[in-house]
Amino acid sequence: MDAGIDIANKHAKSRNRTAPKSDNVYLLLLVKLFRFLARRTNSNFNKVVLKRLYMSRINRPPVSLSRLVALTKNASFKTAVVVGTITDDERMEVVPKLSVAALHVSQGARARILNAGGEVLTLDQLALRAPTGSNCVLLRGQRTSREAVKHFGRGPGTPGSSTKPYVRSKGRKFERARGRRASRGYKN
Repeated sequence: MDAGIDIANKHAKSRNRTAPKSDNVYLLLLVKLFRFLARRTNSNFNKVVLKRLYMSRINRPPVSLSRLVALTKNASFKTAVVVGTITDDERMEVVPKLSVAALHVSQGARARILNAGGEVLTLDQLALRAPTGSNCVLLRGQRTSREAVKHFGRGPGTPGSSTKPYVRSKGRKFERARGRRASRGYKN
């Protein structure tokens, strides 16, 4: 008699999204389109775009114009694709000619890209132009730039930790004694 493998994840459920939580009709149409492309084309690009369309807003952080320019420096002839928002960066003096496709482009960023002779595409226009994602660069913003992320990690006050404490105010009287100096209990 052959012994089976004892797998303990009998009832384990995949926690990955298979559809967006949003009921935005335009987003759902994009999902329908990219679901078709992911199935019918042998392109990894479409699978990744589809997966990113499912994501929550926290996992679709915005990309600024300056970051976009820096990331496409060596691929200026390609279309930069962002499954999220492209925002303006006022610190940038000159915006080069860019070809971008995104879920959403802020008003300022759109005006500056178009003034520089670039183009702004929607994701469905991109699907018509490059159904397999050829000559496209997939980009995404930094997830860890949220303020909440600064509070994650080892407990604040433990040795070697740079985690930000949840404290009412930053001042002389707040979290400055115990654990901070040897004369008051201990110092980390």
